[in-house]
Amino acid sequence: MSSHQVPRLELRHASKSFGRVRALTDGSLQLWPGEVHALLGENGAGKSTLVKILAGVHQPNAGEMLIDGEPRRFSNPGEARDAAIAVIYQEPTLFADLSIAENIYMGRQPVDRAGRIRYDEMHREVDTLLASLGVNLRAQQLVRGLSIADQQVVEIAKALSLNANVLIMDEPTAALSLPEVERLFAIVRGLRERDVAILFITHRLDEVFALTQRLTIMRDGAKVFDALTPEMTVDAIVSKMVGRDLDTFYPKADVKPGEVVLSVRGLTRIGVFKDVSFEVRAGEIVGLAGLVGAGRSEVARAIFGIDPVDAGEVKIAGKPLALGYAARAVRAGLALVPEDRRAQGLALELSIARNASLTVLGRLVRHGLITAKSESTLAAEWGKRLRLKASDLNAPVGTLSGGNQQKVVLGKWLATNPKVLIIDEPTRGIDVGAKAEVYRALSDLVQEGLGVLMISSELPEVLGMADRVLVMHEGRISADIARADANEERVMSAALGAPSQALGHAA
Repeated sequence: MSSHQVPRLELRHASKSFGRVRALTDGSLQLWPGEVHALLGENGAGKSTLVKILAGVHQPNAGEMLIDGEPRRFSNPGEARDAAIAVIYQEPTLFADLSIAENIYMGRQPVDRAGRIRYDEMHREVDTLLASLGVNLRAQQLVRGLSIADQQVVEIAKALSLNANVLIMDEPTAALSLPEVERLFAIVRGLRERDVAILFITHRLDEVFALTQRLTIMRDGAKVFDALTPEMTVDAIVSKMVGRDLDTFYPKADVKPGEVVLSVRGLTRIGVFKDVSFEVRAGEIVGLAGLVGAGRSEVARAIFGIDPVDAGEVKIAGKPLALGYAARAVRAGLALVPEDRRAQGLALELSIARNASLTVLGRLVRHGLITAKSESTLAAEWGKRLRLKASDLNAPVGTLSGGNQQKVVLGKWLATNPKVLIIDEPTRGIDVGAKAEVYRALSDLVQEGLGVLMISSELPEVLGMADRVLVMHEGRISADIARADANEERVMSAALGAPSQALGHAA
């Protein structure tokens, strides 16, 4: 930390209401130069509202903000930018058909006396900026085609070009692979050395310990706790966030596996995955681990019939499944909760009730019509079982928090009474309390005899919930590890392609 005597930015007892909804009741925060500060809390804790106040998007109803000890109030985002505050959102907001340099200098391009843009000067400055961040990007590259990770780097470069000394990063790693996260962390550590004050919002607690020096925890619209990160433990953070001790964060029930409900033999899609073979039994959660790009989601999509295959067979409860037909897979007893629930799992503008019943509309038809009552009854039944937090089942599903959206997708598929559930990244982007509830729901389902194939990039989740762990490396299954033998080192070495003796069922 620098020798700064006052925080670079301080928010004191800010509150914000939208009509009758009190989104923020006591937002308080101190950001110091040269520090990365984690902001934690469940969905709905008030984090987004607090960030929008700092960014000038919302004006607080009460409370005060100080920058370098001086009171400030922003009436729009431009004033926050002028005060050297930059926000990088989870989804970058860049112009796809313009170059990196044009995006960075949007609205303030250097011009000559005749009013022509000095492109050479702009490109030179942006190339210097990108080089200082240690990334392999060029000023003249088009933004279209850049990965989310590279787009975030462009946003960071834009913030630096504006001489931002407060950088707010809202869930920046949610869509990044492991190497991309490492690169982002290296850039953030470099920004610390430049005395930038950084607010880092994440649901991933391992990132909090890897990157941050301080943390603030919010609950129900108020700051409830702050501390130096090294003084905390995962359990302490979780209990402060949810306001209770999570006795068993991973409520994995001991279930004696039954009959084989999913059998995959020799599944191959040339250039994507090869000779994938495994089984899932009733009452069993099989974790599918591996690095991003190893072929896990592609295997799930092929089993379900979304993507074509070149060889192999799949059986559901002993009966061969005609591959390439998702509707037949559903009829055979297969359900797939996709990785990107917003794009692939939900129709965001439709009601919660309609989303929950989309997979079984045929069952709800009476005299050629579907009544709202039958949809609501079905949604209420699954909502109760999955502890869905929703005041109105007729509200658009897009108004729900990430965790509750995931429960709607889960309920939609469970309504089909499947024998096998394939769930891809079950807790991506949802908060700690909602994660615990999704785990509890999965644990209840396997006790009822469902077989679950769970694809996850979060190793603690795989180790906490799976009866067996299959590991993929470059399109092949490289290990099949029993729960008792599974640990992070073993799974990671198999994911990286190290030779393993752990190939049991998959041999």
